[in-house]
Amino acid sequence: MSVGWNKLRNLALAEVEATLAALPKPLREQARKLPVTFERQPNPDLIADGIEPDTLGLFVGPEFAHEEAVPMPPQIILFLENLWAFAEGDEEIFCVEVHTTLLHELGHYLGLDEDELTDRGLE
Repeated sequence: MSVGWNKLRNLALAEVEATLAALPKPLREQARKLPVTFERQPNPDLIADGIEPDTLGLFVGPEFAHEEAVPMPPQIILFLENLWAFAEGDEEIFCVEVHTTLLHELGHYLGLDEDELTDRGLE
């Protein structure tokens, strides 16, 4: 089940690019402006702030509608080792989970709450 960081990162990067490329043009253009970063797992500061250690992804910063009013830029963080563990070491499932988690966090950026994301199959 062990896999190297570079392989996880490359798999995730390819899936992020494919996911963004498949979005409708106006959304794709906006989504490409939003940084997507990769971390192994939530760091101790995030955990101290209430983020669960097994979190798959996280949107931080202002929502799209409020972006100009807040000095901190928005971003999406994908926790690749957690996604890999969730996928139980299966590359195909890992890529599906990267796709779903990216869309889930992008939904937060667009102002959707957890219930609205669940209604869209992005839990």
